[in-house]
Amino acid sequence: MTSYLLERAWIGGAVSDDVLVEVEGGRFTSVTPDADPPRAIPVRGLVVPGLANTHSHAFHRALRGRTQRERGTFWTWRDQMYDVAARLDPDTYLALARATYREMAAAGITCVGEFHYLHHQPDGTRYPDANEMGQALVHAAREAGVRITLLDTLYLSSGFGAAPEGAQVRYSDGSVEAWTDRVSGLEARFARTSPTERVGAAVHSVRAVPAADLDAVAAWVGDRPFHVHLSEQVAENDACLEAYDVTPARLLADHDLLRPTTSLVHATHLTDDDIALIGGAGTYASFCPTTERDLGDGIGPSRRLHDAGARLTLGSDSHAVIDLFEEMRAVELDERLATQQRGHWTAGELLAAATTDGHASLGWDDAGAIAVGRRADLVVLDPVSPRTAGTGRDENTVVFAAAAEDVRRVMAGGRWIVEDGDRAEIGRELDDVIGRIWG
Repeated sequence: MTSYLLERAWIGGAVSDDVLVEVEGGRFTSVTPDADPPRAIPVRGLVVPGLANTHSHAFHRALRGRTQRERGTFWTWRDQMYDVAARLDPDTYLALARATYREMAAAGITCVGEFHYLHHQPDGTRYPDANEMGQALVHAAREAGVRITLLDTLYLSSGFGAAPEGAQVRYSDGSVEAWTDRVSGLEARFARTSPTERVGAAVHSVRAVPAADLDAVAAWVGDRPFHVHLSEQVAENDACLEAYDVTPARLLADHDLLRPTTSLVHATHLTDDDIALIGGAGTYASFCPTTERDLGDGIGPSRRLHDAGARLTLGSDSHAVIDLFEEMRAVELDERLATQQRGHWTAGELLAAATTDGHASLGWDDAGAIAVGRRADLVVLDPVSPRTAGTGRDENTVVFAAAAEDVRRVMAGGRWIVEDGDRAEIGRELDDVIGRIWG
């Protein structure tokens, strides 16, 4: 057992001083505020639980700064993304994902939900190990020290029944049955390995999986974490209405895929009925504000979804920025822009979205809080950086002042995985692997 004295920490929804935590077997065994122990290891700074990034496409990190060189649209950005997807093999995927996850760790992220659809070889044939690309992501997370929920993604169509084309052919298993067989093999392999890895399921979008296949998906998914891109673009909604005469949210509801274990990624362009359906089902809504603004998607109705019964989580998606502090405050600031009013979300609510609720949406109900029995994840922030100095050293500092660069140390599962000064080496690793990918 190891004892730490946290100078100032967010526990039980509030900030407390001199919090003594005892860690054994990767979990908190004791949490005591206002303590004065004689031999605990001091942890200086403002401490919060580990953050959960609920929506990641690791290979998109290679696009940062490159897709901004011309005005373009979401669809021209997608073409550039396909270019990167076509270049990757298991070795380069491992290297890029490891560097990206290390960047996440240095930003305070201790758990990632990887929305994984880059399954096969560029011509669509399977690797000798059908899950070789998924295994690359698992090994990348292990080496970075973060937990991963691999959200293995079903992709059968380039759009409402059309066959996959170009880079998309490496996404497709050809049928629901082939997908479930492959993912079941992946789950069996995980069961024999580390407790820091889990398998969830995903459907890329309603445009990528025909409605006729959704019942089979629902039957197989069971109580696994289930994620799906939803209503990110108006064009997707229009095409769904034309194909099925219902919105994407209604289509999922009609096939029993709106559940408490479902996460709807983006959920940007919703009708009043959609919001009522989503909230009534108690689903998660995974908002990714830095990507949504980067792609010009729009501003989703985060507060209305919450008030209807949905639970907010946060992701960095395309990794235009990896900074969940920015994602947290962007939810509130975007609501201000959309409504011309302030005060939609409290700092505590947004911090819960990035910690407790985020972990739960990825199947880790035992993480996301500094509490007895939870996984021992800690993020230590500098409370006197040029950004945070004088801001009160509380949850408002965390959400409305701090940035990823203010993270000094990170613990995941009782082990320190990031120390102050690691960023330079992480940057060099990213620069090297992205340079190799682009040639």
